[in-house]
Amino acid sequence: MLSALSIRDVVLIERLDLDFDAGLTVLTGETGAGKSILLDSLGLALGARAEGAMVRAGAEQASVTAIFAPPPAHPARAFLADQGLESGAEIMLRRVVSREGRSRAFIDDQPVGVALLRSLGALLVEVQGQHEQIGLTDPASHAALLDDFGGAAGLRDAVAEAWRHWRAVLLEEEAAKAALAAAARDQDWLAHAEAELAALAPAPDEEAHLAGARQDLQQQVREAEALAAALAELTPRDRRQAGPAAALRACARAIERAARRQPSAEAAEETNAGAEEAASRAAILAAIGRAEEAVAEAETLLEAALAALAVDPRQLEMAEERLFALRAAARKHQVTVAELPALLDDLRRRRASLAEAEARLATLAARAVAARAAYLEAAARLAERRAEAGRRLERAIARELTPLKFAAARFMVEITPLAESGFGAFGTEAVRFLIATNPGETPGPLARIASGGEMSRLMLALKVVLARFSPARTLIFDEVDAGVGGATAAAVGERLARVADGVQVLVVTHSPQVAARGTRHLQVAKTLARGRASTVIAPLAGQARREEIARMLAGETITEAARAAADDLLGAA
Repeated sequence: MLSALSIRDVVLIERLDLDFDAGLTVLTGETGAGKSILLDSLGLALGARAEGAMVRAGAEQASVTAIFAPPPAHPARAFLADQGLESGAEIMLRRVVSREGRSRAFIDDQPVGVALLRSLGALLVEVQGQHEQIGLTDPASHAALLDDFGGAAGLRDAVAEAWRHWRAVLLEEEAAKAALAAAARDQDWLAHAEAELAALAPAPDEEAHLAGARQDLQQQVREAEALAAALAELTPRDRRQAGPAAALRACARAIERAARRQPSAEAAEETNAGAEEAASRAAILAAIGRAEEAVAEAETLLEAALAALAVDPRQLEMAEERLFALRAAARKHQVTVAELPALLDDLRRRRASLAEAEARLATLAARAVAARAAYLEAAARLAERRAEAGRRLERAIARELTPLKFAAARFMVEITPLAESGFGAFGTEAVRFLIATNPGETPGPLARIASGGEMSRLMLALKVVLARFSPARTLIFDEVDAGVGGATAAAVGERLARVADGVQVLVVTHSPQVAARGTRHLQVAKTLARGRASTVIAPLAGQARREEIARMLAGETITEAARAAADDLLGAA
């Protein structure tokens, strides 16, 4: 409920601090005293439109602070928690308006947007007046109110849960369809890519192994080429070229030919030169023989070393071709060579998942059908309860309308089945409260009633029946008694008191019958000080309250008869 209201520099109100209690609080005063300013000020704190004209003359800004004390389970606390705002035992709403018309909003001194302030205010207060109705006139609230009245809140929650489940399954099914369609579009590419990689058969760490093997083979080829070149020097393939061994043999043959020439007997006898020459030739031939043997040994060793390498140039070519093929595949698929085996596994899984996706889609389709059936079953139970509750609500409202000068009025609960595209968490039908205030009229929306007084009294009738089902625990009625008097005004006061048994009610009234019903009475008056008008509010009790009600009965001149009538009203209340 509203526990306190502080107003600073709003139009005629310079400074005002009010405390409020539970029950029915009535505000009375002469026309023009500023009762509407009080409600406008509270509206600012609740997120109503702000204008610079609301700032009191001579002030730079106006401010209004409203403090509420809702119960722990009140929806306002859950709303604040959803917004990331903590709330204590009390919730403070504050609005500051500059003379230029700019405004700032605060919840518990934390800056917030005006829209957020307005949404929170709607959970705390409902205003029913001749020019403004918040709450019951909004058709969006009618289904929930009817469900609460009919005790169908549990059925409504079941419908909402069935709806959420159905939607979740449908979304899952749609996602599965999209994934399957995308996979089907890629099927040819997947098949080609998988076949290509499968033929390549990349192995883990193959690139490193191939690179090392290629380096080893390249080194071996270089060694073999060097050995072959050396062996070619010893054994030239061109017959026209003489290798070292042939040259040595030719040298030996030349020396041998010289030795076979016979010297003359006379020369041999004359000197020992022949013996020395023979020895020299023998030494040369021996050296040549050794050199020839060394060359032959070197040739044999070179041939053995070359044979030991056993290098096949095709091996190097194959290793390089394999390495280039792996790297080309990696570039094509924009992965590293090391990731190719994993890519192949992924392609195989994606192709295999097509069949699995088709089976899963069939399962999801069956689940969606079952979820829809469960939702429709729950919605049908809710619709049945709503139809029964609607008839009871119509009878209950009709009983309240006659005493409020609506003898010919007809209140109707309209329940309209919706197309499936309109289904939602609220069920499969739309609920609206309609009213016809005169005979022969077609019932229409509550907000289209022409008379403001009629609207206020109609809202009162609805609140008598539905107040305990609304989240707002503070109701404000602005001149709900306009245009009525006597028994009708008494009926209005009696019903306001009944509503106030369950929720806090504030009512601005000109009716003494209504004022006498208040558990607290506040008088709004205009005063003049230093040439400026100001609005002040004073609580009334005892004799002061009797005088105010007598004034409301008699006018400017209060008679003893008016005082006696005031005593009667207070006594009856």
